Amino acid sequence: MANNNLTNAKRVKNDEFYTQYADIQKEIEAYLEYNSDTFRGKVVYCNCDDPFESNFFRYFVLNFNKIGLKQLITTSYKPSPVANTQLELFSEYKTLTKLKGRPKITANKIVINEVRDIDGDGEFNLNDVSKQLKANKHNEWTPLEGDGDFRSDECVKLLKRSGIVVTNPPFSLFREYIKHLFDYNKKFVVIGNMNAITYKEIFPLIKNNKLWLGNGFHAGNAYFFTPNIRDFASGVYDEKTGLVKFRNVCWFTNLDHGRHHQPLPLMTMVENLKYSKHKEIKGKEKYNKYDNYNAIEVPFTDAIPSDYSGVMGVPISFLDKYCPDQFEIIGATESEGKGFSNGLWNEKSKVSQPLIEGARVYKRIFIRHKNTRV
Repeated sequence: MANNNLTNAKRVKNDEFYTQYADIQKEIEAYLEYNSDTFRGKVVYCNCDDPFESNFFRYFVLNFNKIGLKQLITTSYKPSPVANTQLELFSEYKTLTKLKGRPKITANKIVINEVRDIDGDGEFNLNDVSKQLKANKHNEWTPLEGDGDFRSDECVKLLKRSGIVVTNPPFSLFREYIKHLFDYNKKFVVIGNMNAITYKEIFPLIKNNKLWLGNGFHAGNAYFFTPNIRDFASGVYDEKTGLVKFRNVCWFTNLDHGRHHQPLPLMTMVENLKYSKHKEIKGKEKYNKYDNYNAIEVPFTDAIPSDYSGVMGVPISFLDKYCPDQFEIIGATESEGKGFSNGLWNEKSKVSQPLIEGARVYKRIFIRHKNTRV
């Protein structure tokens, strides 16, 4: 038991990254722009968020009436190093207010059924929420019986009540977390590592159009706050802001948004070979073909030829621009999972990574146009 607790503590520490309000706002508003009723009448559950400091809670409670929520539920995980220590909920100021004495670390549950201007100042803000919670007026703030693990019975009961899950789950449990959401047939908008695209538990969902990428972070860069300062590579951690930069993070969802249906503007193969901005393409006689896969190599998403009807290998970042009305996902390289290539791999090569003239290429997704443009 002691070893399990130690392992869990280490995992939680490594997974402790908090999403910025602006990033949450940008993502959620992309769904509202596509369909203003996306969240109307729904119960939103943030099941990996300490409501004391979560910007997910902050966003949804401040926009509760605007987007038409029926109910907001948030639960936290007990080992969180900031649980019950940063009462952002009860302050509009950026300065953190600490509790007197040693704080009692508990997993919390907050249920919001109603938000309104309760202090009579003419506007609704977090001060109104705190007053309602303290007075227990139509809302609920209670400690959980357990540690707040999303798989626990009490959290599963809350999940069953919800319609849409929105959160930043532990990256180390991402496979299990996504399976958990699908097991209970939930709509969701969650953050994950882009490399999760090729996980054997995730890729089939993407291929079958049951899961796709969200609207995305600004310029592809995600910045998170972490209370656990450790050694990061140069340029990753900013001491002034306390933010950690990630380039390989994205939103995963099964909710529709505008970018999901926006086709890519593309040039023909001849045009790419003549005018492409990429030196790997411009001036070549033809696109490279893999030694061990029956497909051509397209190293950049914007270099996909509009008039090629065969199978193409593209970087996993292609999914950020993927339009299911424009392309069909055939498979992925066998290095990501046996049978993933859907028959494109030459098994006699005995090399599952894609090869071009003997040189290994990074993992690829195989796609084909639904309709080619000449």
